[in-house]
Amino acid sequence: MTSADTISSETIDVSVWRGGAEGRYETFAVPLRQNQTILDVVTWIQRNADPTLSYRFACRVGMCGSCAMTVNGRPRWTCRTHVSKVVENGKVELGPLANLPVIKDLAADMTSFFEKWQKADGAFVPSKTRHDPIEEILPNTPARIEASAAIECINCGICFAACDTVRWQDEYLGPAALNRAWTLVNDERDAGKSDRLRAVAAAGGCHACHSHQSCEQHCPQKLNPTASIAGLKRLTMHAYLRGDL
Repeated sequence: MTSADTISSETIDVSVWRGGAEGRYETFAVPLRQNQTILDVVTWIQRNADPTLSYRFACRVGMCGSCAMTVNGRPRWTCRTHVSKVVENGKVELGPLANLPVIKDLAADMTSFFEKWQKADGAFVPSKTRHDPIEEILPNTPARIEASAAIECINCGICFAACDTVRWQDEYLGPAALNRAWTLVNDERDAGKSDRLRAVAAAGGCHACHSHQSCEQHCPQKLNPTASIAGLKRLTMHAYLRGDL
């Protein structure tokens, strides 16, 4: 940034988590600038104050979700979070995403997040081969409308970090994994619906959700995983009554 971008000679005190699970917060004085994002702040610290600071980012424009961190206790995409919206009395606190092991500093280990995505049978199971005609899916069918409402998840982990049930119950699959399962059971081309319903009906599945809606409140994509999970609860109950589970 140029000097023309600077609001003034003011600085903000940024407390950043350092180390692993047993680390501590370290405070840096960072120049305050116009249109400054939290990701800008973290980048400034690494480039100007401490090159050993670890964090993730990629696109910088809210497309990949890899820059997600905890900002003043709330999980956020840091590339889309402006300092002016979150600074409190000249201070900001930054940490790694909650409910995940800490690798180092602001980088959380996403392994368990994606393992639960797999446990929810979150992979598409084709019902046809490449030699079959492409199946026409009309956009106004009920199933397509349900899938479309939930399909824009990019697996950033914000909902997982915000979820109280994830915090309380280690085996809970989490909002993102269950949201993905919901999109697939509404995909007419998918052949894995029966196995997927069994997966999400098992211990730690959709029925463990307490419907607090923290996932919906925090999702940067404005999705509502709680509604997707409620849909899975209905489908699994119907399957159980039919004797399919």
